[in-house]
Amino acid sequence: MWTEEIVTERPAWRHIPSGVVFREVPGGTFRMGLSEAELAAVRAIERSGGAEDTLEPFFAGAGDAQPIREVRVEAFLLARHPLTVAQVRHWLPEYEDDYADADSGTARLEDDLDDLLEAMPFRLPSEAEWEYAARAGTTTLTFRGDGRPGEDQLLDDFGDGQRTAAAENAFGLAALGSANEICADMWIPGFVGAPADARPRTGDGPRTVRGGAADCYPWQGCGEWLLLLAATRHEHAQFTAVRPVAPLPRQD
Repeated sequence: MWTEEIVTERPAWRHIPSGVVFREVPGGTFRMGLSEAELAAVRAIERSGGAEDTLEPFFAGAGDAQPIREVRVEAFLLARHPLTVAQVRHWLPEYEDDYADADSGTARLEDDLDDLLEAMPFRLPSEAEWEYAARAGTTTLTFRGDGRPGEDQLLDDFGDGQRTAAAENAFGLAALGSANEICADMWIPGFVGAPADARPRTGDGPRTVRGGAADCYPWQGCGEWLLLLAATRHEHAQFTAVRPVAPLPRQD
């Protein structure tokens, strides 16, 4: 069912039936949410002329990713990138995608989402797991630092192995933030009362999604780059990408 291999000079686990490559995300503790330092970094981008439009909606919604809290995350396997059209078709052979230009592109699911979640033997990441993976040990706006992320950070097709490898963070994960990726948590504005471990907040209602900058491409100068930030979160609507989580394979 699984094979351990080296992918772009990093250890990886491949789920043989589907071909999905997973990276092991080590356990650890991190500070989850949008920090005052990150808000200051966005204001610095704004002052320098790096924001074409007003960022007031972003600052007004900052409380949706606060207060900052320390979260403990156990080790887990996370897909190297969102599921592609070809990978989704392993579980849903009739799947058609209106958004991807190639089978190697990110699949964006709408009506098929529940069918996929029921068919695949994996689960969705919690928000804490997603943000921990996106940060990969950093505390800045993105894993690349506090500068404004550019369109060169978007990655929506994984047919080019070199480009995918160049986009990986320290955990060997690519494209976190490019497509909106659904999490296991229901949408609750803010983190008041959220658990100190990586358990998702569940209940009725829409789920939370992370990322989505490539969903707005080509950028129109309206702050789409903010969707690349590790702490940005919003309510799920319409289509979404899926980046599954798997348990660590048994070591016999």
